Amino acid sequence: MKILVTGGAGYIGSHACKRLAAKGHTPVVYDNLSRGHESAVKWGPLERGDIADAARLREVLEKHDPAAVMHFAGYIDVGESCTDPLLYYRNNIGGSQTLLQAVVEHGPLPVVFSSTCAVYGLPQRLPIDEDHPQNPVNPYGFTKLAVERMLGDLNRAAGLRSVSLRYFNAAGADPDGEIGEAHEPETHLIPLVLAAVRSGGAVDIYGTDYDTPDGTCVRDYVHVADLADAHVRALDYLLAGGTSIALNLANTHGYSVREVIAAAEGVTGKSIRVNAASRRTGDPPVLVGDAARARAVLGWAPERSDLRVQIADAWRWISRSPQAGGLRQRTT
Repeated sequence: MKILVTGGAGYIGSHACKRLAAKGHTPVVYDNLSRGHESAVKWGPLERGDIADAARLREVLEKHDPAAVMHFAGYIDVGESCTDPLLYYRNNIGGSQTLLQAVVEHGPLPVVFSSTCAVYGLPQRLPIDEDHPQNPVNPYGFTKLAVERMLGDLNRAAGLRSVSLRYFNAAGADPDGEIGEAHEPETHLIPLVLAAVRSGGAVDIYGTDYDTPDGTCVRDYVHVADLADAHVRALDYLLAGGTSIALNLANTHGYSVREVIAAAEGVTGKSIRVNAASRRTGDPPVLVGDAARARAVLGWAPERSDLRVQIADAWRWISRSPQAGGLRQRTT
């Protein structure tokens, strides 16, 4: 069946498209290519359009009549959301509102939503489960929480069923090497570390005085292929009549920035220079998730949870991909 994938030319969306195709579905990518890559659209048609364009959304929905929607289209840079919050409110909240209105008018169709652990904010307990209070500390997390609330309201008002997947730090690349991470500018730690290996440059560590074992932030890294698998499992759950739910996607194990750098040195055989920098606004010291509910509801279990495996897959992609060659850090 056809599945509409907004943001399907992006990092996680493109991996979900590959997984959908492997399961016999046709992903219809809806993307304006402002931050995605046309070369990542390999498993189904590309329909260029913005999620804020109601007329274009209606046209694509009528043309393809999809069975469900996977919604990845959104800006994801925490730092950028702090310096330009209106951009995030306009795109992530306003664009999602337009998309969901079109979906409700067409169907309503079940929705798998790409959410984030940033909806929780500073953790009050670890690991973080789905019942943890939601108090985002940055505009990015707030916008994702707002979309989750919209989905909940539409479930009650219009019968729109959804699964919101709150994942922790996406990492790695397609194990087959077909697609990978290629943000411009890049803000994620692992590709920045590997870009420094390739260029001989240094990696900025934003904060070395956190209350963690080595003073640097700790994050729970989840392989992008495992995230893609969870999205397809969530789709199957909804198509089988499952009720709306929010689920964490995590490995329940955290690694510090310094541990990631050390693992990258082990994978690549290269030394990596570092620069100590000041903390960034909106960065919690530790984020580690509890994914027991996703295991119970979806039967999901990450297969590529080892950090060195994640880094090795990303290194293979970055080493071979011209797309990933111009990586540079966002300075704000």
